[in-house]
Amino acid sequence: MVGEKWALPAIREMGFGNHRFDVIARNTGAPRDILTTRLRALEAAGVLERRRYQERPPRFEYHLTARGRDLAPVLQTLAAWGDRWLTDEPPVDFRHGDHPFDPALMCRGCGEEVAPGSVHVHVRAPGWDLAGPVE
Repeated sequence: MVGEKWALPAIREMGFGNHRFDVIARNTGAPRDILTTRLRALEAAGVLERRRYQERPPRFEYHLTARGRDLAPVLQTLAAWGDRWLTDEPPVDFRHGDHPFDPALMCRGCGEEVAPGSVHVHVRAPGWDLAGPVE
């Protein structure tokens, strides 16, 4: 769902406070027909909701639901990765109170910061292992 092209940029825009279709389209560069399809799919999945802001003609804004707002850490972590590896000057600055926001992944079970390579996968789906379906 969120891996489809234009889904995360649209969610990013709503997180930035941009709720109108024209602004989302402009800031993402998404073709209007494809953006419409993505927004409808995200609405059907409960990631966003449409809210009417004008009766005649009917006009709507797009707002993140709790499910959509829960994607904020994903977007902030992706932005931090891009700031570290892809640019000398970040295009936006996330703030936490009065200081720059430096996201970290923490384990709620032990309270430690999770280092790359320290998490291991345990497959729970019947008939599957790490390589895929078991024959």
